[in-house]
Amino acid sequence: MKKEVVAMLLAGGQGSRLYALTSHVAKPAVPFGGKYRIIDFPLSNCVNSGIDTVGVLTQYRPLELNSYIGNGQPWDLDRSDGGVHILPPYQREGEQGTWYKGTANAIYQNIGFLDLYDPDYVVILSGDHIYKMDYSDMVDQHKRTQADCTISVLEVTLEEAKRFGIMNAHPDGQVYEFEEKPQHPKSTLASMGIYVFTWSKLRKYLIDDEANPDSSNDFGKNIIPNMLGAGEKLMTYRFDGYWKDVGTIDSLWDANMDMLAPRSSIDLRDNEWPIYARTPIRPPHVTGPDAKLSHSLVTGGCRVDGSVENSVLFHSVTVEEGAEVEYSILMPGATVKAGAKVSYAIVAEEATVQAQATVGSAPDGSEGWGIAVVAGGVTIGEKAVVAPSAMVREDVKGGEQV
Repeated sequence: MKKEVVAMLLAGGQGSRLYALTSHVAKPAVPFGGKYRIIDFPLSNCVNSGIDTVGVLTQYRPLELNSYIGNGQPWDLDRSDGGVHILPPYQREGEQGTWYKGTANAIYQNIGFLDLYDPDYVVILSGDHIYKMDYSDMVDQHKRTQADCTISVLEVTLEEAKRFGIMNAHPDGQVYEFEEKPQHPKSTLASMGIYVFTWSKLRKYLIDDEANPDSSNDFGKNIIPNMLGAGEKLMTYRFDGYWKDVGTIDSLWDANMDMLAPRSSIDLRDNEWPIYARTPIRPPHVTGPDAKLSHSLVTGGCRVDGSVENSVLFHSVTVEEGAEVEYSILMPGATVKAGAKVSYAIVAEEATVQAQATVGSAPDGSEGWGIAVVAGGVTIGEKAVVAPSAMVREDVKGGEQV
């Protein structure tokens, strides 16, 4: 059972900033890029990096995510020696069961799982980022520098630095100071929330942290500062590829639109670093004789008879004749009826936009403009109008304005 490296993937986030899109599913299970879900990216990164043992820590609305991961077969993680393991919170004998209280507590509650594999190193990952990364390079640097913790960082602007945990480091990469969302950042090295720890060292700090009743049980707020304060060796690992935290409506929409860029920084057609997914079997998409389809991703099972421009269509989407879709994301099973218009919007799974309805609009420079969102299963009635930035969670009657 001995494994040199085990990955722990934190996938229990509620994703409250995605509002209507996460009312029924965990954030890592949100569809992305036409045929994927967000969690496909870190899982694929693990396999492509040679990490074959992954613990997925679930909590909020886990049913769909658990079903999606299943036995891990799409990611070659259906293994008897390692593979993927779903790790929800549980009640131990003699203890009162609790939800995961923070990122560090989530790993603490699974010390027993990690001890089964007796790893030398543990890679801590988040389930809500879009990126490609070879974790083996980061582990190699961790070993080469004899670090206790290695933190993946990327350069951001000074203005952006105020939203991140910032690592202040010497020229050799060794961290001497950590600042959480500083108003006046001293550097622009932002933590990506991706860590490599020497397990024997992390295990001790997790136990000590859990014994502190005043702790937030969080890596960024507690574990990293505690290790730094105790003189442990923390190193940065610089990442310069595409990385996007898709925790907001705008960032999720932006990242999907990035997939359409002619020279996108994240190439989904790269055979050397494929992104695997559990994809439903559907027939090829069909376009009608009067369809207008340009600069869009259209997945299997779609029927397009209207106009689709600069958009991402997941499987089984229907765009009827006379309907117009532009700069939008239509998730699996969404339907846009004849004469309806969807613009700068996200229409979630199995939602329906009835005939002559309008959802969203192009940017007009006005304050408060944003991406319109229709939640899964919702019906927008005939001739109804959904304004930009609106979050529609319940059915809308014909002619109403939202």
